Amino acid sequence: MPKSNLMAKTGFLPPLMFLLLFATFRATLSSNSPNISTDQSALLALKSHITHDPHNLLPTNWSTSFSVCSWIGVTCGSRHHRVIALDLSSMDLTGTIPSQLGNLSFLALLNICNNSFHGSLPIELTNLHRLRYLNFGNNSFNGEIPSWFGYFAQLQSLYLYMNNFSGVIPSSLGNLSKLEWLYLDYNSFSGEIPSVIGNLTSLAKISLSYNNFSGEIPSIIGNLTSLEWIDISNNNLKGHLPSGIFDNLSKLQLLHLSQNKISGRIPNSISRCSIPSSLGDLSELESLDLSSNKLNGRIPTELNNLGFLEVLNLSHNHLKGPIPQGKQFDTFTNDSYIGNLGLCGLPLSKGCDNDAETPTKLDRDDDDDDDEINWKFSILMGYGCGLVLGLSMAYIVFTTGKPWWFIRIFERVRQRLAER
Repeated sequence: MPKSNLMAKTGFLPPLMFLLLFATFRATLSSNSPNISTDQSALLALKSHITHDPHNLLPTNWSTSFSVCSWIGVTCGSRHHRVIALDLSSMDLTGTIPSQLGNLSFLALLNICNNSFHGSLPIELTNLHRLRYLNFGNNSFNGEIPSWFGYFAQLQSLYLYMNNFSGVIPSSLGNLSKLEWLYLDYNSFSGEIPSVIGNLTSLAKISLSYNNFSGEIPSIIGNLTSLEWIDISNNNLKGHLPSGIFDNLSKLQLLHLSQNKISGRIPNSISRCSIPSSLGDLSELESLDLSSNKLNGRIPTELNNLGFLEVLNLSHNHLKGPIPQGKQFDTFTNDSYIGNLGLCGLPLSKGCDNDAETPTKLDRDDDDDDDEINWKFSILMGYGCGLVLGLSMAYIVFTTGKPWWFIRIFERVRQRLAER
């Protein structure tokens, strides 16, 4: 057989071998790469860790007979057909979190709140690098917040409220630069509120209430200019409110600091509306609760600038002096002030001894009242000057006897009038 014919017959072998190798490599790669089957396995592992399902939701629905994307609580993306959201909230489930849940690598939302999950959290959850919403609220998780929570770089909402978490807030939470909502209330956290909270520049709402935090409120909170809610009530915080902490919190709508050991005066900076010389701007504030602390001094009249204030609780402090009157203060009842023996004025039955101490009622008609006072004062000044001039002239007339200069002036005026 000629050599050329042999080469012609065997020339197709290298391309064929390349195609076979490529197909084998692709099949191997596909089998090793995460896919919807990986997601299915992860969810079935979670199902096997559920020890109590009173409504029998998962046994009847999470079945290999159906597509994973049709399972209850599961949402798949339209592009990659991978699980992007898992919402098992309020299903009365009891169980633990398996490590396989970390294989849901496309997961952006994980919500298992209002159940009875318990135990610790597996470190494999760090693989969920696309996670933006994480809600473990109202369960029975315990232990400390793992430091690896700081790896959730895309996280915007973190809810760990109403669990049995303890220990300190890890400094790694300061890495969550995109975090907007942080709810750690109703746990057993202790120690000081870490200054790394100041790194969360996107934070809009923070709730650390009903824990055992101690120390002082970090002044760096004042740098979080996007804050709308601050609730750190029912802790063991002490010291004064840091000077200038409210200077830049113009969006703040809720401020709850009650049931702590905070002392000192209520800063005027709570009340700045649009006065450049004041220290703060909380004109959007709707709820202010400073009750059950050790605050002293007077209630700043500037609080009347808070035109949206609907809830005010200053009870059980050491405040004294008259209660500001007018505007929003006319809507608050005795409950806002009880437990402050030094306060007086409406709505309390205790009157103020000296009316001069009662703050001027702030009203829209204040400017009109000032104009009326100035008008009356001008008239009185005119009458006074005229009276003094008249008496002076009379005195000159009667003491000189012959006021020829006055007579000459009078005659000239009379002649001019006659000529006309």
